[in-house]
Amino acid sequence: MPTDLLTHRGGRGEPLVLVHGLMGRGSTWSRQLPWLTRLGSVYTYDAPWHRGRDVDDPYPISTERFVADLGDAVAPLGVPARLVGHSMGALHSWCLAAQRPDLVSALVVEDMAPDFVGRTTGPWEPWLHALPVEFAAAEQVFAEFGPVAGRYFLEAFDRTATGLRLHGNTSRWIEIAAEWGTRDYWAQWRAVRAPALLIEAGDSVTPPGQMREMAERDRPTTYLKVPDAGHLVHDEAPLVYRHAVESFFADLGAG
Repeated sequence: MPTDLLTHRGGRGEPLVLVHGLMGRGSTWSRQLPWLTRLGSVYTYDAPWHRGRDVDDPYPISTERFVADLGDAVAPLGVPARLVGHSMGALHSWCLAAQRPDLVSALVVEDMAPDFVGRTTGPWEPWLHALPVEFAAAEQVFAEFGPVAGRYFLEAFDRTATGLRLHGNTSRWIEIAAEWGTRDYWAQWRAVRAPALLIEAGDSVTPPGQMREMAERDRPTTYLKVPDAGHLVHDEAPLVYRHAVESFFADLGAG
């Protein structure tokens, strides 16, 4: 039986776990659920430091902590799961697949690469620190984040009696991203044995060429670049994203 780390969103059959990106939450996958639940039993997951502004985690921030927590969420399913990860969630998904291949049957990696060494969070830290802890109304959220990301964050934020509150602490989110500038994850990626679909945004946050290089391995791997989409490919190019994911899983089923 799943633990309370996963939320069942519908569907039946082989489990499919949706793993959000930095500053996201499991609830942000709402627009994908109607078709994903036709592909299996779908679960969403909230990562540590993304479970509510007043919910901290007792461990130091590290990729290893995230991967251990994701493993604790997936293991009770009792069978290998397909992990659909966006950004940070994609990284943690492939690290789990490398460490615990018994838990992961396939991967969708959306707009994440293994090596951000030397890059810093400096350029966007002032903006993050300046974010209000609470927004009074949805209009404020859209004004701050724009139409696509605004809708995404509306679904992630905590609801309070007075408005919409950040579901984590910006200092923690900065610390999470800062770790990626100090190490790379090529070894973990090369250890992955599960089939994978790699989806790169045309306006990507990833260093050029890395996701294409990730596709060059001796395991079933599909690479797709979506020219007109930004980092939230699944929301900015939903039909392209849906076709890619459905085709990937159909091909696995036919194999």
